[in-house]
Amino acid sequence: VDAPPCQSGTFESKNRHISKRGSPRLRKTLFQVMSTIIQHAPADDPVFQFLDRKRREGKHYYVYMTAAANKFLRIYYGTVMAYLEKL
Repeated sequence: VDAPPCQSGTFESKNRHISKRGSPRLRKTLFQVMSTIIQHAPADDPVFQFLDRKRREGKHYYVYMTAAANKFLRIYYGTVMAYLEKL
């Protein structure tokens, strides 16, 4: 889940799309999780705070949803790895 760089020489594009690499089902699921976080997450949730900050900065919908999905995945991965180390 990433927005690939789109630049050539001194030109840098401002309008980029999410890359289509990986599982489309996983991308859809992550966007559904982000939608749920927007609607139901407590204000002290780190993913919600990050997502809300990007939204207030005026970022495009797909930009802040993708960034929040990546943040969620990093936090989830860290939590799972910490749990597995305890075993």
